[in-house]
Amino acid sequence: MPKQNILTGDRPTGPLHLGHYVGSLQNRVKLQDQYNQYVMLADVQALTDNAQNPQKVKDNILQVALDYLAVGIDPSKTTIFIQSCIPQIAELTVFYLNLVTVARLQRNPTVKDEIKQKGFGTNVPAGFLCYPVSQAADITIFDAALVPVGADQAPMIEQTVEIVRKFNSIYGPTLIEPKILVPEIGARLPGTDGKSKMGKSLGNAIFLSDSAQEVNRKVSSMYTDPGHLRAQDPGKVEGNPVFVYLDVFDPDKDKVKELKESYTRGGLGDVTVKKYLAGVLENFLAPIRSRREEFAKDPAQVMSILKNGTEKAEALASQVMSRVRKAIKINYFN
Repeated sequence: MPKQNILTGDRPTGPLHLGHYVGSLQNRVKLQDQYNQYVMLADVQALTDNAQNPQKVKDNILQVALDYLAVGIDPSKTTIFIQSCIPQIAELTVFYLNLVTVARLQRNPTVKDEIKQKGFGTNVPAGFLCYPVSQAADITIFDAALVPVGADQAPMIEQTVEIVRKFNSIYGPTLIEPKILVPEIGARLPGTDGKSKMGKSLGNAIFLSDSAQEVNRKVSSMYTDPGHLRAQDPGKVEGNPVFVYLDVFDPDKDKVKELKESYTRGGLGDVTVKKYLAGVLENFLAPIRSRREEFAKDPAQVMSILKNGTEKAEALASQVMSRVRKAIKINYFN
């Protein structure tokens, strides 16, 4: 039985952080042996709210690619490509826009949250509002059957499924209906400030490329239980980011259990548990940081990997687009 295709990716607006690792990167590393995996540097989507600063997007293409390679995404197993270099995505997006209403786009929970977060008010760029449609094109142009992403992206995949079903109902069975894959543990890692989401631009992220000193600084300032004023006071571990991170990144589950019991009972200070967490995160990040620095010594080689992956991705996109054009009956000269 042939392997199924997977499609996922990231907007190159900054280096990737622990939330990205927990939400999708660790899955990509595991799944690249089981599926034909396509990982996209979504520069077109990044430009929907960075149109005035294209240099930022261009510069981060390399930075995000370095993060991919550093965590173990293998270009011999995974096709890494640049979105804007696949013209078939833009073409398919135009056709999908005929199948989606503005009202439906405005109801998308992920879009609503990000519009509020970015402070657009009533001045929402049309490209930003429509990026779920572009994302549907990203997924379906590569016949992706599975999309491994964070839980916050579930509404986007649901909208893709709606578009696929509508397309197939009108034009006949042409597109594959994708399914979402969300990790069971730590699907959404909170920010260091205790907010529900860690974000590149929110000032609450620990980046995969952060130095040991920077990780220590960020952990030291992490939000904990505001009622836990003294070490001897009983504290809450539920919703406490320090313990959420320990649950995810510390392989010594017995030690985590012991720390939780001590913190809940009283007798464990925030400084002590944060120092322990900083050590756990450093053990996790040190090998990633080392591999990243090694790849960064040869940026031309990294860009060559992206070029080769983009050429492979376009070959598949061209095949799928021919199928779509035939279904819509606009294959006039074939």
